[in-house]
Amino acid sequence: MGQDIRRILLDSRNQDLSPLAELLLYAADRAQHVEKVIKPQLIQGKWVVCDRFFDATMAYQGYARGQDMTLIKTLNRKVSLGIWPDITFLLDCPVEVGLKRALKRNKTLLQEGQDRFERERKHFHEAVRQGYLSMAGEDRKRFLVVDGTLEEYELEEVIFEYVRPFISEETIEV
Repeated sequence: MGQDIRRILLDSRNQDLSPLAELLLYAADRAQHVEKVIKPQLIQGKWVVCDRFFDATMAYQGYARGQDMTLIKTLNRKVSLGIWPDITFLLDCPVEVGLKRALKRNKTLLQEGQDRFERERKHFHEAVRQGYLSMAGEDRKRFLVVDGTLEEYELEEVIFEYVRPFISEETIEV
């Protein structure tokens, strides 16, 4: 179900989706994902790594789309079921670099039509980036801002150095 919602949200043919509808669909997708994927894994004592979580809603629908931040925070609290990231790695890079990578990823994954956000104007993406950086500045305990222009192996090293102290042989599942 969550994947169906995401297909609607990312499909470039859905250009007339209202900002409020977009926000509520993301909340629905996240609620489903937390309930069916994240929470069961955490209950089993497993680590959960997400490439995006509720900070994305704040950045995209709040900072960039101008939706009510109080509403977004309320929705985030409800749909996350009290689950909060221990650490958020923010891979920061200039908008042009991020867009180029996203378009390359879409082509690599053959996600034709899955580029609704990539088609937004540059000022939208700048607002998203500034939103993420604002959140990182407000919550320095949770966010680790990493230079997103580094090569993939360098990013991996930086992130792994941070998580290495938390990893034991028992933690690694093959």
